[in-house]
Amino acid sequence: MPEVRAFLAIDLDDDLKPKINKIIREFKGTEANIKYVDLANLHFTLKFFGDIDVDGIDLLSQRISDVAARFESFNIKIRGCGAFPNTSHIKVIWVGLEEDETLRNLHDQLDAEFKKLGFEKDKKFSSHLTIGRMKSAKNKNKVKSAIDSFADVEIGEMKVERIILKKSTLKASGPIYDDINVFEL
Repeated sequence: MPEVRAFLAIDLDDDLKPKINKIIREFKGTEANIKYVDLANLHFTLKFFGDIDVDGIDLLSQRISDVAARFESFNIKIRGCGAFPNTSHIKVIWVGLEEDETLRNLHDQLDAEFKKLGFEKDKKFSSHLTIGRMKSAKNKNKVKSAIDSFADVEIGEMKVERIILKKSTLKASGPIYDDINVFEL
């Protein structure tokens, strides 16, 4: 049975991308070995599904639609910068969100529905924008300093009006994301 690599996301507003790009340029100045996320691909992940049967997309979409119908659009504040798992062992560089009760409720209600379909519940929800992945420890201290300097950076606010089920096709040049379904809030 054919499969697609899928995830549920909130796309970053285009008008905030120049601010993120400015941060990325600062990290590029460290000359560290970092693979940066293309600005067109910046998103907040609500759920990563992995490889799923294409036959299950309609059922998954129906569950997402049911939950999305319970929510109205809401604002999120994008701020801060950090690393996973931490700044001593940097794998992923991210820009974060202020804690938002509506976003958490949306995630938790979606996750409960996904569990009914056999997906594992998320251990800890931490929505963020991945802006880069460290490929080696080269200039790690410079990267750590850059992360520290952006720890409280204010990116801005955006209105979340839709969530998007996306397909990810992995290529040597980087992932290609295509929208499978869009769900208005």
